[in-house]
Amino acid sequence: MSYVMPKDFATKMIDAGESKIFMSTKDTLIRAYMAGAILALAAAFAVTIAVNTGDFLVASLLFPVGFCMLYLLGFDLLTGVFTLCPLAVIAKRPGCTWNGVFRNWGLVFCGNFAGAMTTAVFMAIIFTMGFSQEPNAIGQRIGVIGESRTVGYAAAGASGMLTVFIRAVMCNWMVSTGVVAAMMSTSVSGKIMAMWMPILVFFYLGFEHSIVNMFLFPSGIMLGGQFTWFDYLAYNEIPVILGNLVGGLTFVGGMIYSTHYRESPKRNAEAKLAQVPAE
Repeated sequence: MSYVMPKDFATKMIDAGESKIFMSTKDTLIRAYMAGAILALAAAFAVTIAVNTGDFLVASLLFPVGFCMLYLLGFDLLTGVFTLCPLAVIAKRPGCTWNGVFRNWGLVFCGNFAGAMTTAVFMAIIFTMGFSQEPNAIGQRIGVIGESRTVGYAAAGASGMLTVFIRAVMCNWMVSTGVVAAMMSTSVSGKIMAMWMPILVFFYLGFEHSIVNMFLFPSGIMLGGQFTWFDYLAYNEIPVILGNLVGGLTFVGGMIYSTHYRESPKRNAEAKLAQVPAE
């Protein structure tokens, strides 16, 4: 697997964040667009598996193929740059500023959304025979997903908003762990194995991923779901983005940075040195 030690991949995380801050607008948008489109296709793939087999575990086991493809192709998800870019500023890399971080986040959001929407339109055409028929079973399932995770949260009031936020925090804890896990290996097979595990966990547990939702919810609206764009944005996308930010930056970026990049001195190190006999 060509394992890379945590202290070494912690430095890789900061290098990656620095590189993304300085990336050109064109490259940032193209890479974000393709990431959103591929992850949306993987979500459609997983829903199709769940409908056709009746087994959500099988769908969850296969969903990570999309994440692995987009990562190996060098494309960027908003959830990943939430974790990586701030580390370059915190580490005081020359030229890295919060303005640069916010610029990257804004561009990646736009690219991810455009890519996910492209896939949403394409799949809606497929599910409805070019909008000439009622949605098939898969399209109907997508509409129901959108309803339960927008107006369903809204009906629960503050408790619903807390739930969607925590699900989003937990999601990017796992998804960003997948981003970092790929840095643990120098081989393609090792990267895939390391990424697959946390992505499987997030999907099977039903956590909220802002880019997956950029596909599921606009698709649901196009396919007759009983909710609106306002419901989607207010009761899902906005709180999910905030939760993804907190989860990735706190539980992944912040923790790895604090203990592997800025490791504290060992306990009783001076006392142990004093016990070493002089030569």
